[in-house]
Amino acid sequence: MSNESIDNDLVESTLELSEKAFRELFPILPKEWLSLDLSTPQLKVVLLLLVSGPCRMSVIASALGVSLATATGVVDRLVERGIVVREGDPEDRRVVLCRLSSKGEKMLLGLVQLARNHAEMMFRSLSSEKLMAVRAGLEALLEAGEATKDQLGIGTPHTNVAAGKRQKATSPSRKVKKRL
Repeated sequence: MSNESIDNDLVESTLELSEKAFRELFPILPKEWLSLDLSTPQLKVVLLLLVSGPCRMSVIASALGVSLATATGVVDRLVERGIVVREGDPEDRRVVLCRLSSKGEKMLLGLVQLARNHAEMMFRSLSSEKLMAVRAGLEALLEAGEATKDQLGIGTPHTNVAAGKRQKATSPSRKVKKRL
């Protein structure tokens, strides 16, 4: 077998393993997300706001792939439910920004915490050696992600989708508490 064939097989088997690991780490999310009683566009808006922070309506419409009027209707329903709030941009009063309300943040962060708790239970069941191997693998994935950002066109600095300002992207924190 050639090195390329071995590499392709290794990449494919690693992808399959990562998919299985993802399903094991996050088995509760689909059920819990379904309990949110949100339409798919509403869920997309909420996730966009969680990840990106406050956004203009035009950014939301673009992310959903719909007209501004349709996006406004989706956000209106989220505002009525107290999940999203609209507020003016202090730098440009013509601009309206949408952001998660404290209720919306609490709701989403609660789901993220459920997944984190499940992962913590799994990690605590591992030996120190296996946990260090998992940690090393995760660090390698983060490094590979950073290295491939340029290839994917998501290098730094990037444009803040909310306000259209240039800002330096930040990488995920690498601080890990030692529990050995």
